[in-house]
Amino acid sequence: MKEYKLTDKLDLLILPIILVIIWYFVCDFFMLVPSYMFPGPIDVLNSFIRLTLSGKLFKDIIDTLYKVLLGLFLAAAVGITGGIILGWSKKLERLCSLIISILRPIPPIAWIPFSILWFGIGTTPAVFIIFMGCVFPILVSTIDGVHRTKGVLIEAAQSFGASNTQMLTDVILPSTFPYIVSGLKVGIGIALMCTISGEMIGSSSGIGYMILTSTSLFDTGSTIVGMLVIGIIGIIFDYIFTKIQERIFW
Repeated sequence: MKEYKLTDKLDLLILPIILVIIWYFVCDFFMLVPSYMFPGPIDVLNSFIRLTLSGKLFKDIIDTLYKVLLGLFLAAAVGITGGIILGWSKKLERLCSLIISILRPIPPIAWIPFSILWFGIGTTPAVFIIFMGCVFPILVSTIDGVHRTKGVLIEAAQSFGASNTQMLTDVILPSTFPYIVSGLKVGIGIALMCTISGEMIGSSSGIGYMILTSTSLFDTGSTIVGMLVIGIIGIIFDYIFTKIQERIFW
């Protein structure tokens, strides 16, 4: 069984390796594309080594992760709490449904001008944009989880004389938790996209800022490094939430 799993994981590397080989021959071996337009893997590797040795890459990664996790934490605090309250109270949900329906489709990057006006340049506007991008998927997923709580469980708890607090902690929250995790999983992907957009416009540090400055200096190798780092961070978070979901459902 272990050998099968290892082989299955190695199969995932086949296509990326093939793409890197094609990339090498197109950009580095035959030089069909100028490096300032799209760098080859050797240029990207050299940029990665240079950024790593200088410590800049690590600093930018930490800075971006701080913004992502802080924005996601704030969005989770508001989205989960609000989702449970609105899912529990039909009247409040009706009162808030129109506002949620209006704000939810607005792209997070549309808030960038206001975030700069309100918070200036730095960490805060990026965190605000991440919050606006993540809060609605988490909120809606939590509301859906509360709605899907089986009526028989609620009736059973009520028949045993459970209080509202006990109903919330012992019935609603455990039943809603898988939906909360699903909302967080969607939210982390949105958070990464939002932080890059925010850092490109309203920040002076982080991976997004590095991508912007590298592109303006025609340092396309560093630009690709930043893009790959974001992709790898996304894979790591996706793996973590997938494992949590597997533990929940299995």
